[in-house]
Amino acid sequence: MEERGFLAPETAAEASEQYRELGSAAQTVSRETAKAMDFDREEYRERVTSDVVETARDALFASLLVVSVGTKAEFEAFRESHPDLDVRLNGSENVERAVWHVVPFADTVVAATYQNEPDAAVATLRRIVHGRFYSDVV
Repeated sequence: MEERGFLAPETAAEASEQYRELGSAAQTVSRETAKAMDFDREEYRERVTSDVVETARDALFASLLVVSVGTKAEFEAFRESHPDLDVRLNGSENVERAVWHVVPFADTVVAATYQNEPDAAVATLRRIVHGRFYSDVV
């Protein structure tokens, strides 16, 4: 089993704080991206809105969440050792691998199964988790 990511907030308040701390990074990413696209000052002011920076912050936060990557058997062992967690499983039962993220403040583990593309599965799971659990608390 492998773990990817850096953020594993234990509480909704901790998630909100970590999200808030990414604000300046999201602004920098947005500014540097616009610079690489040769936006002049006027185009930057028109196009790089607060919604654009907020989207960058959402993407940064989600992309940094800790996700476990392993076999379906490893996920099942995790489930057995954490029987108190509600399980939200996405994907097919007929594949060999899984990715999962624990949302402690929701007493939930969210998982997605996959066969061949771990990077895509991790990215998909992070978007699911952010949309279903973190977007309301950050």
